[in-house]
Amino acid sequence: MSDLLPVAEAQARLLAAARPLPPETLPLAEAIGRWAAEPVLARRTQPARDLSAMDGYALRFADLPGPVRVIGESAAGRPFAGLVGAGEATRIFTGAAMPDGADVVMVQEEARRDGALLMLDGEGPTRVGANIRRQGLDFHEGDTLVAAGERLTPARLAVAATGGVGAVTVRRRVRVAIAATGDELAEPGAAPLPDRLPESNRLLLRALLSDLPVEIVDLGILPDRLDTLTAAFTWVEADVLVTTGGASVGDHDLVRPALIAAGAAIDFWRIALRPGKPLMAGWRRDEQRGEMAVLGLPGNPVSAFVTGLLFVKPMVARLAGAAQPLPTTTRAVLGEALPPNGPRTDYMRAELRDGHAYVAAIQDSSMLRTLARAGCLIVREPNAPAAERGDSAEVLVIA
Repeated sequence: MSDLLPVAEAQARLLAAARPLPPETLPLAEAIGRWAAEPVLARRTQPARDLSAMDGYALRFADLPGPVRVIGESAAGRPFAGLVGAGEATRIFTGAAMPDGADVVMVQEEARRDGALLMLDGEGPTRVGANIRRQGLDFHEGDTLVAAGERLTPARLAVAATGGVGAVTVRRRVRVAIAATGDELAEPGAAPLPDRLPESNRLLLRALLSDLPVEIVDLGILPDRLDTLTAAFTWVEADVLVTTGGASVGDHDLVRPALIAAGAAIDFWRIALRPGKPLMAGWRRDEQRGEMAVLGLPGNPVSAFVTGLLFVKPMVARLAGAAQPLPTTTRAVLGEALPPNGPRTDYMRAELRDGHAYVAAIQDSSMLRTLARAGCLIVREPNAPAAERGDSAEVLVIA
């Protein structure tokens, strides 16, 4: 196993060679799910002035418990225009601007009113500034609302909008070409033949990338012919080329020589990973066709899923501008004991029930039904010792 590249080192090498794509500026509504190419700065202060946090009455703390005289009203978007002086108050509503002179809000549940006269009827506020949202409580003009490399999630889009931002600079969509290789493959739904297997990896990868800003180029099923593969890999225009199948060392595994013939340089091949050892990664770079990452995944569907999750998706996210493109793991309690691990990092399909992870009995990389039922992958480091039921385990949630 000494010639196998550790998973973390392979990921680091791949991502270090990736350069984010050119930027473009989009309205906020069109930037959902993109990564910010530059910091998003607030163009206004929020709140722009002191606001009431409650429905009630704005008055001076020194005048509590009253009585005071109600002289007006302040509502959101319709502030009281005058000054609250000694012995005075205004009716106020949540989100309304605090009137000049008032420094506290008496909540309406603790207020007793008789016409224009108002008295405290409860414990009341205990300090100046109670029940007030101060100017700039959330952020100030010029503050960074979204850092470069952060994803524009719903909350980040909302804070950008509240900050007065109407458009953001992001990276352009990533063009991803996907090809399945193998004479044994047939399109899903085709008439069944005994020697043909319905091809599922292109659909699997398209679904895996569906939450990223991508444009998919489907190259279809390519036969095990060196000339056909070389031509397809030579003329394809994409930011990332992903192939499945033909990545091992058999007589019909022609993806590697075809990629090389098409002008690609293979950076590494064979990873200390189970499932997914025969993974190829490299680049096709030239002045006319530009720069294209190439990733050759195994043909077994579970291996294609795991390598897609660990390598393809992070590569696409990096090109799209992600500062932290790798998937994050969490912890779960093992529902059963596990034997010692071998020399490769193992991603074991498991079901999650009540915070416990139960590993699938059979981990063969061709078994898609097991993957479909899995809620997570248990991550076991190389040569990890046996684990007992109840031990904590690192898991990658997938459903």
